[in-house]
Amino acid sequence: MKVIGVTGTNGKTTTCFLIHRMLHEAGYKVGLMTTAGYGAGNNIKPQIDHMTTVSVPKLIKRLEELKGQGVEWLVMETTSHALAQHRDAGIPYSVAVLTNITHEHLDYHGTFERYVAAKRMLFTRTNQNKKGLQTGVVNADDGSAGQFVTSMKNSLTYGIDHGNLRAKNINLTAKGVSYKATVGDDSYQIKCHLPGKFNVYNSLAAIGVGRVLGLDKKAVEQGIAALPGVPGRMTAVDAGQNFNVLVDFAHSPDALENVLRACRELTKGKLILVFGATGDRDKLKRPVMGEVAAKNADLIFLTDDETYTENPKTIIDAVNKGIERAKGKAKTTVIDSRLEAIRAAFSKAKDGDTVLLTGMGHLTTRNMGGKEEPWNEIEIAKKLLKTR
Repeated sequence: MKVIGVTGTNGKTTTCFLIHRMLHEAGYKVGLMTTAGYGAGNNIKPQIDHMTTVSVPKLIKRLEELKGQGVEWLVMETTSHALAQHRDAGIPYSVAVLTNITHEHLDYHGTFERYVAAKRMLFTRTNQNKKGLQTGVVNADDGSAGQFVTSMKNSLTYGIDHGNLRAKNINLTAKGVSYKATVGDDSYQIKCHLPGKFNVYNSLAAIGVGRVLGLDKKAVEQGIAALPGVPGRMTAVDAGQNFNVLVDFAHSPDALENVLRACRELTKGKLILVFGATGDRDKLKRPVMGEVAAKNADLIFLTDDETYTENPKTIIDAVNKGIERAKGKAKTTVIDSRLEAIRAAFSKAKDGDTVLLTGMGHLTTRNMGGKEEPWNEIEIAKKLLKTR
């Protein structure tokens, strides 16, 4: 198998799904390994492990399964943890993709520089694969782009403001994004069914991979347009209510800000946010997420996320400090129970409003007090909407 590795802070899963769908539509036998799902072709199973890159024994077993199914290309979401722990050692990457780099996982890596260095390992390993394409696809609008470009023999850069591959004439709607992508004398008319400016970047990365692999213009355009959505990423929940409900996995300050801004563009009324922060993870980001929420949402319901082994009150208090710092206390309601917080948000929503539920996304369980419990936010939202 030949492997496309996708790393970065945000957008990895969506970018993988876009690349996978594009190659599948072009006639390749393609495998997928991401936070949200894994498998081959149209047979994508939900990822129930709370790890993007699973443990080595499980990873090897899945690779063997995909190889046995005749997979030619594997699109693999590759995290900084997996890279730093060498869980992906020996995987023959042909193409390495960088979506973006923002502050995340500093509880594990210690410093931002070490976090970036871990991400760069994907590019170093790709560059060492003598049988591969040894090519990087890098977001040129990201401040760390230069460090990744110089790690490769060959690089294709993309972006809105910078890069070889550029997005122009961008149109953002509730149903997705459309734009003209140009590189040299070539151009693509792109229609992507995923809303939000950040999905311009995610789809540009996929176009870049298509170019590197030699897909023609039609295959790239049709491939991007063929993906209807990604589980738990700006997923709309419709039970006949007169307001919008969206479920998203955003669990970092940058991801939260991006999805809130995308929702603002789609909302005529108030933007109502239900969110929390994850336990046993980067504690420095919690007040920052609170500030982001206060600056971008009209009403906030602060609640639990996944607590793991931490005291949930400690987590909520840390997020609340950021909300108060950004003068958002008056529009914030703290409700310990996530179920009740969602119920309360729905009761406040009116015609034209948007209720955004972040943090859980595609997950079907959550870790509370060190124990896994069933939790499917999309299904829970549907049930609450039907009984309100």
